[in-house]
Amino acid sequence: MGSPFADIDEKAVRRPLKVGGTALVALSFQTLGVVYSDIGISPLYTLNGIWPSSQPPPNAEDIIGGISAVVWAMTLLPLLKYVFFALRFGTEQGEGGTFALYHGIFPPKPINHDEDRTLTTDCGWKTPSSAFTTTVTLLGRIKWLLLAWSLFGTALTFADGMLTPAISVTSAVSGLALTFPHLSSSIGPISIGFLVALFLLQRFGTTKVAYFFSPVTFIWIILLSTTVIINITSYPGILRAFDPSRAVMLFMRTKKYDLLAGVLLAVTGCEAMFANLGQFNMLSIQLSFGCSVYPALILAYLGQGAKLITNGDVVIAHIFYASIPGGAGRPFYWFVYVVAILATLVASQATITATFSLFQQLINLRSLPPVRMRYTSNTVQGQIYIPSVNWTLCVGTIIFVLIFKDLAKLTNAYGFAVATVMFVTTTLITIQIPYVKHLPWILAVAWFLFFGFLDGLFWGAALRKVPHGAWVPLLVGIATTAFMVFWTWAQGLEDQFDGTNRHDLHHIISEEVIQTMSYSPAINFNPRLCRNSDADVTKLELPHLSDTVDDDGSSKSDVIPYIQEELKLYLDTGDEKIPLSRMSTMAIFHKISSGKGIPHAFYSFLKQWPALPRVVVFLSVRTMPVAHVEKADRYRVTKVRSLPGFYGATYMKGYRDKFDVDVSAIVELITVLELRGVESREDAASIVDEIIAAGRTATHIVPHYHVISRRLVVFGAPIINWIRRLLIEDIYRSIAYVFPETVTWLQSADEIIHVGVTAEI
Repeated sequence: MGSPFADIDEKAVRRPLKVGGTALVALSFQTLGVVYSDIGISPLYTLNGIWPSSQPPPNAEDIIGGISAVVWAMTLLPLLKYVFFALRFGTEQGEGGTFALYHGIFPPKPINHDEDRTLTTDCGWKTPSSAFTTTVTLLGRIKWLLLAWSLFGTALTFADGMLTPAISVTSAVSGLALTFPHLSSSIGPISIGFLVALFLLQRFGTTKVAYFFSPVTFIWIILLSTTVIINITSYPGILRAFDPSRAVMLFMRTKKYDLLAGVLLAVTGCEAMFANLGQFNMLSIQLSFGCSVYPALILAYLGQGAKLITNGDVVIAHIFYASIPGGAGRPFYWFVYVVAILATLVASQATITATFSLFQQLINLRSLPPVRMRYTSNTVQGQIYIPSVNWTLCVGTIIFVLIFKDLAKLTNAYGFAVATVMFVTTTLITIQIPYVKHLPWILAVAWFLFFGFLDGLFWGAALRKVPHGAWVPLLVGIATTAFMVFWTWAQGLEDQFDGTNRHDLHHIISEEVIQTMSYSPAINFNPRLCRNSDADVTKLELPHLSDTVDDDGSSKSDVIPYIQEELKLYLDTGDEKIPLSRMSTMAIFHKISSGKGIPHAFYSFLKQWPALPRVVVFLSVRTMPVAHVEKADRYRVTKVRSLPGFYGATYMKGYRDKFDVDVSAIVELITVLELRGVESREDAASIVDEIIAAGRTATHIVPHYHVISRRLVVFGAPIINWIRRLLIEDIYRSIAYVFPETVTWLQSADEIIHVGVTAEI
């Protein structure tokens, strides 16, 4: 096969963003407005999560012990576990999060686009999918368990994406009650108003939102760092909190294990930070956290602790706002209040963008139905906006605000989601250390014993809060995980059907050459075709020479014999051969999944309409790791030499290019291929005219699978088959109709034919 190649590298894949110098500084500054805004506003509610306002203030030693627990939780989890270690376990494409960790363990098979354009090779191929890559190891035997575990963590991150805006904005707005107690009942509606405004901003994209929000977070961090110094000077003894033994003695003295659920609120945002890795890169996140966020947060908790010791009766009502120097109602108080409101909106941004990143991973790896995604950056492929997800989060957040009118119950729900995701991350990294990074097993064991112990402590404390609000994210996580596991399973079965029913073009299209011999018009010459039924061979029987000469042996006329050949094509169904007429049209068959051979939809199309277009193109789509691809570089075309009119093509689009197949560009490349082997100008002109004429009426053809459940013959078959029919035919089929693969196409509906294929899976 031959192909005209352009300059773009077809095999290029997405890699983590690499920048340096001022670009790295700028990127680090942007992370303040997206990545750290969540964990950055934790001082708003953490200490009241440990010591609720409904209880009397604790004594000085308990306060120092509690602050010590917060300081060391901040040091060991966000700083050590995530910033120094977990960020190094992103995928080769630079994505982070629990689902990315799973795919680091079970990476999808790389797609070979040369094979995608191969139509005449025998293929016993199976489609690579997120759950069906063969792994003959111990891990392979527990793949589904690990998939469900990673998806559970991902589902709780979705819940976190609704809980974070709810708790952060509500906590900030509640500061009004200190100055205007009569507004206490209006905290919910005011919070909802701010939240709707936040979700309306998402359509502008991560970069623009980050440039707006990053200065807000920067000012917030400066306020945390400076105002608390005044509070620390009021009680310098709070610095004893740097001694970890103070935290240990607190729990030994009070026997209150539940206090850890409050301490957990200080480290919220860890997983959002990891999931947002694809939006930025590892170094930018490390720089911004180590140089600004971590020191500011440590100082903030020390200052609040000092104020609580010196003026506990007043401060306990709302520790953050009551510890602002100058007191409630003063100008500086309102300045901090406004910045806090803005900071909580920014904090919500971290989990929203993390949710977008996770949805992108899940959709691309076929664990969720396809929805419309919008890329918002020309430099970072991971920065996206998903309208349907955005508004789903908005509705979910508003529901949480309405349900949890008690802030304590909202923090319980929030803490459980965070603790569970952290534990899932620890277990998956434990597996990655020996299997992916190929490091000694002893390091994996040490990692799990240390961080698994810490995560287990927090998770155990969070589990105790299940009856007090934590049941909500647990319910959301279980339901979402069940759906994603189900979708991955069903998509895998459909992909498996598509792969095993892919054909070699020569196996379904057979050809027969009919030869006729012609002479000059003066001779009435009729050759006869004789078929040998045993050998299934057609032979040409020529007339006797005596038929073309006079009695004296001279020629009856000057004749020049020539042989004409006519190619007849047939659809070979196995039982019969159906003649196929050629039409002066062009058909583009879209290969939904990758691999050699032609899709089953082509065979089904010919059985329903036994006519063959003059130009048949089998098109695969490739999203390149660049924002835009020049129009001249978007297509690769190869020709099937043994069968005229058949071509394999790859459409390479930038991740910000709209899906819009340019038929004229494909036709131009096809004519170039055809003209290479033509010597006669007349033949060349005829071929070009035929191809251009066919290209004027191009039709896009995609499969429309009508899935039915395959009957299994196993123990308990009646029950199992009933459950499979319910899942596949009633649930999966209905949802797949609503979310077709063509959801992002720009082609008019009049140009698309959906070929029905009954798929028994």
